[in-house]
Amino acid sequence: MIFYSEEKGHHSHMIRIVLAEKDIACDIKEFDPEGKMPEELPTINPYNKLPVLVEREVTIYEPRVILEYLDERFPHPPLLPIYPNDKAECRLLIHRIERDWLPVVDRMMRPKISQKEFDSLKKELVGLVSGIVLVLKEKPYFMSDEFTLVDCYMAAILYRLPYLGVSLPNTKSFASLSAYQEKLFSRPSFELSLTDSERDLKYSFN
Repeated sequence: MIFYSEEKGHHSHMIRIVLAEKDIACDIKEFDPEGKMPEELPTINPYNKLPVLVEREVTIYEPRVILEYLDERFPHPPLLPIYPNDKAECRLLIHRIERDWLPVVDRMMRPKISQKEFDSLKKELVGLVSGIVLVLKEKPYFMSDEFTLVDCYMAAILYRLPYLGVSLPNTKSFASLSAYQEKLFSRPSFELSLTDSERDLKYSFN
């Protein structure tokens, strides 16, 4: 199995978290999208972008499809609920993250962005982060008693908040969010998922 990954990309990061969580043997090839990309990329992804997973005759290039493929291909530990109704709720949460959160982070992470647009997106991201504080008080993980794919998405996004200039208030009202972040970032799989570039990433705005 080969995983073509962006070394600082949040889409690639959430997949690396799953690879580590399930202890999957995989050759991870890291690339900087601003530098030289893999020569074979146009032949394995018609959209000519990362991430891409290749296993034998199977080539997958959509992050969500990669995540669900890995969860089904390597079922232990499961990262989606077993029961259909719970699984549907989990997938709806992922859909909301992809629809509401990822477009904002994608645009903020672009190498060329105006200060005006960045500030506007930052305000939107702060609103999204503030909106989950109460939800995080209800369960150990994101609306779940167990670590799921939803948490893989959130871990990759929340880790990038300092880089994106978003500081969490050190107040009691944000305690649930701080505790959630600590829970995610202290998992062995999260530590294993980080590239050298990502280890430096959170200090970029300090």
